[in-house]
Amino acid sequence: MSATPPTAVPAFRGRIGRDVRSGHYAVPRRYQLHLSLSCSSGLQIAVTHSLLGLADVLPVTLLPAAPDAPGGGYTALRPLYEASSHQYPGPASAPVLSDGWTGRIVSSHAPDILHDLALRFGGNGPELYPQGAREEIEALARLCALDVNEAAQRAGTLGIGGASHETYLATLLAALGGLEQRLSGQEYVLGGELTAADVGVWVTLVQFDTVHRWHLDAAAVNRVAAHPAVWAYAQRLAAHPAFGCHLDTDGIARRHHAHCRGLEAAGAAMQIVDWSACTPRRTTAPAQGPTARQP
Repeated sequence: MSATPPTAVPAFRGRIGRDVRSGHYAVPRRYQLHLSLSCSSGLQIAVTHSLLGLADVLPVTLLPAAPDAPGGGYTALRPLYEASSHQYPGPASAPVLSDGWTGRIVSSHAPDILHDLALRFGGNGPELYPQGAREEIEALARLCALDVNEAAQRAGTLGIGGASHETYLATLLAALGGLEQRLSGQEYVLGGELTAADVGVWVTLVQFDTVHRWHLDAAAVNRVAAHPAVWAYAQRLAAHPAFGCHLDTDGIARRHHAHCRGLEAAGAAMQIVDWSACTPRRTTAPAQGPTARQP
């Protein structure tokens, strides 16, 4: 049995508390986010940050699309990792929430960062975790991770036509069918209000169309595309400034092709959404280094 890789479990799981007794508590401009928009976790955090209107409270540093350090990770984050854990052995990966007062990492665990942005920093945006909806939001997150992302990845790496390929493809289609049923009669996945579930589902759909699609055959992509409410929803959210302004499809492609060893299939040529046509135009190019930029 192989050893567990150092990135399997996030090394830093600090949380933002409610008041000064917690150690890490919400103070304007004390913390900083370090994100790569080509990473699905980074994109999800960037969208959440914008929805909450946290530009003046929590600065953001954008990182290159693909990790630039030997063995993975980001050169710009290595000092933070070394300050937080002496001779840290793993890659200096993103996303990261850092503490400017201590010069150390608070968290590198995306779900915790997402919760703390919404529940501790507040902002003027929507209530992303409404009372009573937490379990359903978490269930949708698991569905996206396992039944969409993982199923699509496995279907694409197992080859066309095998029994395992068909099993994972069926799982993917069943998940999309459930989302189609939800979105056929309502604007957002939980009803009439935008929540954290929509951020996760939208990023998952982006990930499928810009990454996983490359390794599926044309028939499979056609079956995935045959969910009109799902993909109309994806386009509608892409036109929302808090979503589409962070979408860097070229960066996602660079990141994917930098480490992907899979074979390209016929579905690669069958883009489901024309993301460039439905996303707001950027006013500036995304920073490719440690210079802070507000999403």
